[in-house]
Amino acid sequence: MPFWDISIQLTVQNNKQLYMNKLINLNAFKDFFQSSNAGGIMLFLCVILSMIIANSPLAPALQNLLDVQLGFENESVHLRYPVLLWINDGLMAVFFLLVGLEIKREVVEGELSSPKKASLPILCAIGGAVVPALIYLSFNAGAETASGWGIPMATDIAFALAVINLLGNRIPSSLKIFLAALAIVDDLIAILVIAFFYSSGIEMFYLMYAGIGMVALIIMNRMNILNPYLYLIPGVFVWYFVHHSGIHATIAGVLVAMCIPTNDTDVESPLERLEHALTKPVNLLIIPIFAFANTNITLEKEMLSGLTNSLGLGISLGLLLGKPVGILLTSFICTKLKLSSLPEGSTWRHIIGVGLLAGIGFTMSIFIAILSFGDPLHVSEAKLSILITSLLAGVIGYFSLKSNKVYE
Repeated sequence: MPFWDISIQLTVQNNKQLYMNKLINLNAFKDFFQSSNAGGIMLFLCVILSMIIANSPLAPALQNLLDVQLGFENESVHLRYPVLLWINDGLMAVFFLLVGLEIKREVVEGELSSPKKASLPILCAIGGAVVPALIYLSFNAGAETASGWGIPMATDIAFALAVINLLGNRIPSSLKIFLAALAIVDDLIAILVIAFFYSSGIEMFYLMYAGIGMVALIIMNRMNILNPYLYLIPGVFVWYFVHHSGIHATIAGVLVAMCIPTNDTDVESPLERLEHALTKPVNLLIIPIFAFANTNITLEKEMLSGLTNSLGLGISLGLLLGKPVGILLTSFICTKLKLSSLPEGSTWRHIIGVGLLAGIGFTMSIFIAILSFGDPLHVSEAKLSILITSLLAGVIGYFSLKSNKVYE
Protein backbone atom coordinates (compact mmCIF):
# COMPACT_ATOMS: atom_id res chain seq x y z
CA MET A 1 0.00 0.00 0.00
CA PRO A 2 1.42 3.42 -0.94
CA PHE A 3 2.64 5.57 1.90
CA TRP A 4 0.17 8.38 1.14
CA ASP A 5 -2.74 5.89 1.33
CA ILE A 6 -1.60 4.86 4.78
CA SER A 7 -1.30 8.53 5.81
CA ILE A 8 -4.76 9.33 4.51
CA GLN A 9 -6.25 6.36 6.39
CA LEU A 10 -4.49 7.37 9.60
CA THR A 11 -5.68 10.96 9.21
CA VAL A 12 -9.27 9.81 8.65
CA GLN A 13 -9.08 7.48 11.65
CA ASN A 14 -7.61 10.23 13.84
CA ASN A 15 -10.28 12.71 12.73
CA LYS A 16 -12.96 10.07 13.35
CA GLN A 17 -11.57 9.40 16.82
CA LEU A 18 -11.44 13.12 17.62
CA TYR A 19 -15.05 13.46 16.46
CA MET A 20 -16.12 10.50 18.62
CA ASN A 21 -14.29 11.93 21.63
CA LYS A 22 -15.97 15.29 21.11
CA LEU A 23 -19.34 13.56 20.73
CA ILE A 24 -18.79 11.61 23.95
CA ASN A 25 -17.84 14.81 25.76
CA LEU A 26 -20.92 16.61 24.43
CA ASN A 27 -23.14 13.70 25.47
CA ALA A 28 -21.59 13.68 28.92
CA PHE A 29 -22.20 17.42 29.20
CA LYS A 30 -25.79 16.94 28.01
CA ASP A 31 -26.35 14.03 30.40
CA PHE A 32 -25.08 16.14 33.29
CA PHE A 33 -27.63 18.86 32.67
CA GLN A 34 -30.37 16.30 32.15
CA SER A 35 -29.48 14.68 35.45
CA SER A 36 -31.85 15.23 38.36
CA ASN A 37 -28.78 16.04 40.46
CA ALA A 38 -27.69 18.96 38.27
CA GLY A 39 -30.11 21.46 39.83
CA GLY A 40 -28.89 20.70 43.34
CA ILE A 41 -25.24 20.90 42.27
CA MET A 42 -25.76 24.25 40.52
CA LEU A 43 -27.60 25.55 43.57
CA PHE A 44 -24.78 24.51 45.90
CA LEU A 45 -22.11 26.10 43.69
CA CYS A 46 -24.02 29.39 43.49
CA VAL A 47 -24.38 29.51 47.28
CA ILE A 48 -20.62 28.98 47.73
CA LEU A 49 -19.75 31.57 45.06
CA SER A 50 -22.17 34.14 46.49
CA MET A 51 -20.78 33.80 50.03
CA ILE A 52 -17.18 34.04 48.76
CA ILE A 53 -17.97 37.27 46.89
CA ALA A 54 -19.96 38.67 49.83
CA ASN A 55 -16.91 38.27 52.07
CA SER A 56 -14.41 39.68 49.59
CA PRO A 57 -13.61 43.18 48.23
CA LEU A 58 -16.18 42.48 45.49
CA ALA A 59 -19.10 42.62 47.98
CA PRO A 60 -20.00 46.31 47.33
CA ALA A 61 -19.98 45.72 43.57
CA LEU A 62 -22.39 42.79 43.90
CA GLN A 63 -24.73 44.79 46.15
CA ASN A 64 -24.65 47.71 43.71
CA LEU A 65 -25.58 45.32 40.89
CA LEU A 66 -28.54 43.99 42.87
CA ASP A 67 -29.67 47.56 43.60
CA VAL A 68 -29.68 48.66 39.94
CA GLN A 69 -33.15 49.85 38.89
CA LEU A 70 -34.61 48.14 35.83
CA GLY A 71 -37.93 48.43 34.06
CA PHE A 72 -40.46 51.00 32.91
CA GLU A 73 -42.62 53.47 34.79
CA ASN A 74 -45.15 56.20 33.98
CA GLU A 75 -48.41 57.49 35.45
CA SER A 76 -50.29 54.29 34.55
CA VAL A 77 -47.68 51.53 34.65
CA HIS A 78 -45.31 50.92 37.55
CA LEU A 79 -42.68 48.37 36.61
CA ARG A 80 -39.35 49.84 37.69
CA TYR A 81 -37.66 47.90 40.48
CA PRO A 82 -34.18 46.85 41.70
CA VAL A 83 -32.63 43.74 40.17
CA LEU A 84 -33.08 41.88 43.48
CA LEU A 85 -36.83 42.50 43.49
CA TRP A 86 -37.11 41.35 39.86
CA ILE A 87 -35.42 38.12 40.93
CA ASN A 88 -37.55 37.58 44.05
CA ASP A 89 -40.89 38.67 42.59
CA GLY A 90 -40.38 38.07 38.87
CA LEU A 91 -38.15 35.05 38.31
CA MET A 92 -39.53 33.31 41.37
CA ALA A 93 -43.04 33.63 39.92
CA VAL A 94 -41.80 31.31 37.15
CA PHE A 95 -40.51 28.92 39.83
CA PHE A 96 -43.94 28.98 41.48
CA LEU A 97 -45.54 28.41 38.06
CA LEU A 98 -43.52 25.19 37.76
CA VAL A 99 -44.44 24.19 41.33
CA GLY A 100 -48.11 24.80 40.49
CA LEU A 101 -47.83 22.64 37.37
CA GLU A 102 -46.25 19.83 39.42
CA ILE A 103 -48.99 20.05 42.05
CA LYS A 104 -51.78 19.94 39.47
CA ARG A 105 -50.18 17.03 37.58
CA GLU A 106 -49.77 15.01 40.76
CA VAL A 107 -53.39 15.70 41.75
CA VAL A 108 -54.75 14.70 38.33
CA GLU A 109 -52.59 11.70 37.48
CA GLY A 110 -49.80 11.19 39.99
CA GLU A 111 -49.15 10.33 43.62
CA LEU A 112 -51.90 12.66 44.85
CA SER A 113 -54.59 11.44 42.41
CA SER A 114 -56.42 9.12 44.82
CA PRO A 115 -57.09 9.18 48.58
CA LYS A 116 -55.09 5.99 49.08
CA LYS A 117 -52.03 7.34 47.27
CA ALA A 118 -52.28 10.85 48.64
CA SER A 119 -53.12 10.27 52.30
CA LEU A 120 -49.64 9.53 53.68
CA PRO A 121 -47.59 12.23 51.88
CA ILE A 122 -50.33 14.85 52.44
CA LEU A 123 -50.68 14.13 56.16
CA CYS A 124 -46.91 13.82 56.63
CA ALA A 125 -46.38 17.15 54.87
CA ILE A 126 -48.89 18.76 57.25
CA GLY A 127 -47.25 17.17 60.30
CA GLY A 128 -43.82 18.12 58.96
CA ALA A 129 -44.94 21.75 58.63
CA VAL A 130 -46.90 22.19 61.87
CA VAL A 131 -44.32 20.75 64.29
CA PRO A 132 -41.42 22.98 63.05
CA ALA A 133 -43.68 26.05 63.22
CA LEU A 134 -44.62 25.19 66.82
CA ILE A 135 -40.97 24.68 67.76
CA TYR A 136 -40.07 28.05 66.26
CA LEU A 137 -42.90 29.78 68.11
CA SER A 138 -41.89 28.12 71.39
CA PHE A 139 -38.60 30.03 71.14
CA ASN A 140 -39.92 33.28 69.62
CA ALA A 141 -43.46 33.78 70.95
CA GLY A 142 -43.94 37.42 71.90
CA ALA A 143 -40.61 38.47 70.38
CA GLU A 144 -40.18 40.70 67.31
CA THR A 145 -38.95 37.64 65.42
CA ALA A 146 -42.21 35.72 65.98
CA SER A 147 -43.32 36.54 62.41
CA GLY A 148 -40.73 34.08 61.08
CA TRP A 149 -42.72 31.01 62.17
CA GLY A 150 -43.20 29.99 58.52
CA ILE A 151 -39.45 29.71 57.83
CA PRO A 152 -38.84 26.13 59.09
CA MET A 153 -42.05 24.78 57.51
CA ALA A 154 -40.66 24.46 53.97
CA THR A 155 -38.67 21.73 52.18
CA ASP A 156 -36.38 22.47 49.24
CA ILE A 157 -37.39 20.06 46.45
CA ALA A 158 -34.23 20.49 44.36
CA PHE A 159 -31.78 19.83 47.20
CA ALA A 160 -33.80 17.06 48.88
CA LEU A 161 -34.33 15.09 45.66
CA ALA A 162 -30.73 15.64 44.58
CA VAL A 163 -29.50 14.07 47.84
CA ILE A 164 -31.91 11.12 47.75
CA ASN A 165 -31.01 10.40 44.11
CA LEU A 166 -27.35 10.13 45.11
CA LEU A 167 -28.32 7.11 47.21
CA GLY A 168 -29.25 5.03 44.14
CA ASN A 169 -30.39 1.52 45.09
CA ARG A 170 -29.63 2.07 48.79
CA ILE A 171 -33.31 2.94 49.19
CA PRO A 172 -36.50 1.56 47.60
CA SER A 173 -37.81 3.55 44.62
CA SER A 174 -41.14 3.99 46.44
CA LEU A 175 -39.35 6.14 49.03
CA LYS A 176 -38.16 8.59 46.35
CA ILE A 177 -41.74 8.92 45.11
CA PHE A 178 -42.94 9.46 48.68
CA LEU A 179 -40.39 12.25 49.27
CA ALA A 180 -41.26 13.92 45.95
CA ALA A 181 -45.00 13.87 46.74
CA LEU A 182 -44.37 15.09 50.30
CA ALA A 183 -42.17 17.95 49.05
CA ILE A 184 -44.81 19.00 46.50
CA VAL A 185 -47.54 19.13 49.18
CA ASP A 186 -45.05 20.94 51.42
CA ASP A 187 -44.66 23.58 48.71
CA LEU A 188 -48.44 23.94 48.46
CA ILE A 189 -48.60 24.57 52.23
CA ALA A 190 -45.82 27.17 51.93
CA ILE A 191 -47.69 28.86 49.06
CA LEU A 192 -50.86 29.10 51.18
CA VAL A 193 -48.88 30.42 54.14
CA ILE A 194 -47.29 33.13 51.96
CA ALA A 195 -50.66 34.07 50.44
CA PHE A 196 -52.50 34.39 53.76
CA PHE A 197 -49.83 35.45 56.23
CA TYR A 198 -46.98 37.14 54.34
CA SER A 199 -48.85 39.46 52.01
CA SER A 200 -49.36 43.18 52.65
CA GLY A 201 -52.62 45.15 52.71
CA ILE A 202 -54.97 44.14 49.90
CA GLU A 203 -55.77 46.61 47.09
CA MET A 204 -59.16 45.48 45.83
CA PHE A 205 -58.92 47.52 42.61
CA TYR A 206 -55.87 45.56 41.39
CA LEU A 207 -57.26 42.31 42.76
CA MET A 208 -60.39 42.80 40.65
CA TYR A 209 -58.30 43.16 37.48
CA ALA A 210 -56.30 40.06 38.46
CA GLY A 211 -59.65 38.25 38.81
CA ILE A 212 -60.62 39.32 35.27
CA GLY A 213 -57.35 37.84 34.03
CA MET A 214 -58.12 34.60 35.83
CA VAL A 215 -61.58 34.46 34.24
CA ALA A 216 -59.91 34.82 30.82
CA LEU A 217 -57.59 31.90 31.65
CA ILE A 218 -60.50 29.73 32.81
CA ILE A 219 -62.41 30.51 29.60
CA MET A 220 -59.34 29.52 27.56
CA ASN A 221 -59.24 26.25 29.49
CA ARG A 222 -62.95 25.60 28.85
CA MET A 223 -62.43 26.37 25.14
CA ASN A 224 -59.79 23.61 25.18
CA ILE A 225 -56.99 25.84 23.93
CA LEU A 226 -54.04 23.44 23.88
CA ASN A 227 -51.09 25.75 23.27
CA PRO A 228 -49.70 26.21 26.80
CA TYR A 229 -47.73 29.32 25.86
CA LEU A 230 -50.91 31.24 25.02
CA TYR A 231 -51.84 31.02 28.71
CA LEU A 232 -48.70 32.95 29.60
CA ILE A 233 -49.96 36.12 27.86
CA PRO A 234 -52.88 36.79 30.25
CA GLY A 235 -50.66 35.22 32.93
CA VAL A 236 -48.26 38.19 32.72
CA PHE A 237 -51.14 40.59 33.35
CA VAL A 238 -52.33 38.45 36.28
CA TRP A 239 -48.80 38.65 37.72
CA TYR A 240 -48.75 42.46 37.35
CA PHE A 241 -52.10 42.99 39.04
CA VAL A 242 -51.43 40.45 41.82
CA HIS A 243 -48.09 42.17 42.45
CA HIS A 244 -49.82 45.51 42.92
CA SER A 245 -52.73 44.04 44.90
CA GLY A 246 -50.65 43.36 48.02
CA ILE A 247 -50.72 39.56 47.63
CA HIS A 248 -47.21 38.33 46.92
CA ALA A 249 -46.63 38.25 43.16
CA THR A 250 -45.32 34.68 43.09
CA ILE A 251 -48.82 33.40 43.91
CA ALA A 252 -49.78 34.45 40.36
CA GLY A 253 -47.56 31.65 39.03
CA VAL A 254 -49.57 29.03 40.92
CA LEU A 255 -52.91 30.55 39.84
CA VAL A 256 -51.89 30.46 36.17
CA ALA A 257 -50.67 26.86 36.51
CA MET A 258 -54.06 25.73 37.81
CA CYS A 259 -55.70 26.92 34.55
CA ILE A 260 -53.47 25.04 32.10
CA PRO A 261 -55.15 21.86 30.75
CA THR A 262 -53.90 18.38 31.58
CA ASN A 263 -55.20 14.81 31.42
CA ASP A 264 -54.66 11.39 32.95
CA THR A 265 -53.83 9.62 29.66
CA ASP A 266 -50.53 8.70 28.01
CA VAL A 267 -50.92 11.61 25.56
CA GLU A 268 -48.71 14.54 26.52
CA SER A 269 -50.92 17.37 27.81
CA PRO A 270 -50.32 21.14 27.51
CA LEU A 271 -49.44 21.19 31.20
CA GLU A 272 -46.80 18.49 30.75
CA ARG A 273 -45.35 20.28 27.71
CA LEU A 274 -44.93 23.49 29.67
CA GLU A 275 -43.59 21.62 32.70
CA HIS A 276 -40.93 19.92 30.56
CA ALA A 277 -40.02 23.26 28.97
CA LEU A 278 -39.63 24.98 32.36
CA THR A 279 -37.87 22.28 34.38
CA LYS A 280 -34.33 22.90 33.13
CA PRO A 281 -34.48 26.73 33.06
CA VAL A 282 -35.94 26.79 36.58
CA ASN A 283 -33.58 24.20 38.10
CA LEU A 284 -30.42 25.27 36.29
CA LEU A 285 -30.94 29.02 36.02
CA ILE A 286 -33.74 30.61 38.06
CA ILE A 287 -33.20 28.85 41.40
CA PRO A 288 -29.39 29.21 41.23
CA ILE A 289 -29.80 32.94 40.42
CA PHE A 290 -32.17 33.29 43.37
CA ALA A 291 -29.66 31.50 45.60
CA PHE A 292 -26.77 33.63 44.33
CA ALA A 293 -28.66 36.88 44.89
CA ASN A 294 -30.02 35.99 48.33
CA THR A 295 -27.09 34.26 50.00
CA ASN A 296 -24.57 37.08 49.58
CA ILE A 297 -24.20 37.18 53.36
CA THR A 298 -21.28 39.20 54.70
CA LEU A 299 -20.33 37.37 57.88
CA GLU A 300 -20.09 39.58 60.96
CA LYS A 301 -19.63 38.84 64.66
CA GLU A 302 -23.16 40.05 65.44
CA MET A 303 -24.60 37.46 63.03
CA LEU A 304 -22.82 34.52 64.64
CA SER A 305 -24.73 35.11 67.85
CA GLY A 306 -27.87 34.67 65.75
CA LEU A 307 -27.12 30.96 65.49
CA THR A 308 -27.79 30.48 69.19
CA ASN A 309 -30.43 33.12 69.87
CA SER A 310 -34.17 32.45 69.74
CA LEU A 311 -34.34 33.15 66.00
CA GLY A 312 -31.49 30.79 65.08
CA LEU A 313 -32.56 28.02 67.47
CA GLY A 314 -36.16 28.23 66.27
CA ILE A 315 -35.07 27.75 62.67
CA SER A 316 -32.38 25.13 63.34
CA LEU A 317 -34.40 22.94 65.68
CA GLY A 318 -37.53 23.45 63.59
CA LEU A 319 -35.84 22.08 60.46
CA LEU A 320 -33.44 19.56 61.98
CA LEU A 321 -35.73 18.19 64.72
CA GLY A 322 -39.25 19.34 63.90
CA LYS A 323 -39.33 18.00 60.35
CA PRO A 324 -38.33 14.37 61.12
CA VAL A 325 -40.42 14.30 64.32
CA GLY A 326 -43.49 15.68 62.55
CA ILE A 327 -43.17 13.28 59.62
CA LEU A 328 -42.36 10.24 61.79
CA LEU A 329 -45.15 10.94 64.29
CA THR A 330 -47.71 11.47 61.52
CA SER A 331 -46.62 8.27 59.73
CA PHE A 332 -46.92 6.31 62.98
CA ILE A 333 -50.43 7.62 63.69
CA CYS A 334 -51.56 6.99 60.08
CA THR A 335 -50.33 3.41 60.06
CA LYS A 336 -51.74 2.61 63.51
CA LEU A 337 -55.13 3.98 62.52
CA LYS A 338 -54.82 2.09 59.20
CA LEU A 339 -55.38 5.31 57.25
CA SER A 340 -52.40 4.42 55.07
CA SER A 341 -49.27 2.27 54.97
CA LEU A 342 -45.56 2.99 54.65
CA PRO A 343 -44.08 3.15 51.13
CA GLU A 344 -43.44 -0.34 49.74
CA GLY A 345 -40.18 -1.84 50.98
CA SER A 346 -39.48 0.98 53.45
CA THR A 347 -38.90 0.85 57.19
CA TRP A 348 -39.21 3.30 60.05
CA ARG A 349 -35.52 4.03 59.66
CA HIS A 350 -36.24 5.13 56.08
CA ILE A 351 -38.98 7.47 57.29
CA ILE A 352 -36.57 9.09 59.78
CA GLY A 353 -34.02 9.58 56.95
CA VAL A 354 -36.65 11.14 54.68
CA GLY A 355 -37.72 13.38 57.55
CA LEU A 356 -34.14 14.61 57.89
CA LEU A 357 -33.91 15.32 54.14
CA ALA A 358 -37.19 17.23 54.41
CA GLY A 359 -35.30 19.49 56.83
CA ILE A 360 -33.36 20.88 53.87
CA GLY A 361 -35.37 24.09 53.74
CA PHE A 362 -33.20 26.20 51.50
CA THR A 363 -35.07 28.01 48.68
CA MET A 364 -38.55 28.42 50.16
CA SER A 365 -37.24 29.02 53.70
CA ILE A 366 -34.97 31.86 52.55
CA PHE A 367 -37.86 33.25 50.52
CA ILE A 368 -40.14 33.31 53.57
CA ALA A 369 -37.34 34.78 55.69
CA ILE A 370 -37.11 37.72 53.27
CA LEU A 371 -40.85 38.27 53.65
CA SER A 372 -40.82 37.85 57.44
CA PHE A 373 -38.49 40.56 58.68
CA GLY A 374 -37.93 44.24 58.08
CA ASP A 375 -34.62 44.24 59.96
CA PRO A 376 -31.74 43.28 57.57
CA LEU A 377 -29.82 41.73 60.49
CA HIS A 378 -32.69 39.35 61.24
CA VAL A 379 -32.87 38.41 57.55
CA SER A 380 -29.12 37.70 57.44
CA GLU A 381 -29.22 35.70 60.68
CA ALA A 382 -32.13 33.66 59.35
CA LYS A 383 -30.33 32.99 56.06
CA LEU A 384 -27.19 31.82 57.87
CA SER A 385 -29.20 29.51 60.15
CA ILE A 386 -31.06 28.08 57.13
CA LEU A 387 -27.81 27.44 55.23
CA ILE A 388 -26.03 25.68 58.10
CA THR A 389 -29.07 23.66 59.18
CA SER A 390 -29.92 22.60 55.62
CA LEU A 391 -26.35 21.40 55.14
CA LEU A 392 -26.51 19.39 58.38
CA ALA A 393 -29.92 17.93 57.50
CA GLY A 394 -28.67 16.85 54.08
CA VAL A 395 -25.48 15.23 55.40
CA ILE A 396 -27.14 13.45 58.34
CA GLY A 397 -30.10 12.33 56.21
CA TYR A 398 -27.80 11.02 53.47
CA PHE A 399 -25.64 8.89 55.79
CA SER A 400 -28.70 7.71 57.73
CA LEU A 401 -30.23 6.33 54.53
CA LYS A 402 -26.95 5.12 53.03
CA SER A 403 -26.43 2.67 55.88
CA ASN A 404 -29.46 0.63 54.71
CA LYS A 405 -29.22 -2.53 52.62
CA VAL A 406 -28.93 -2.40 48.84
CA TYR A 407 -32.20 -2.81 46.91
CA GLU A 408 -32.30 -4.52 43.54
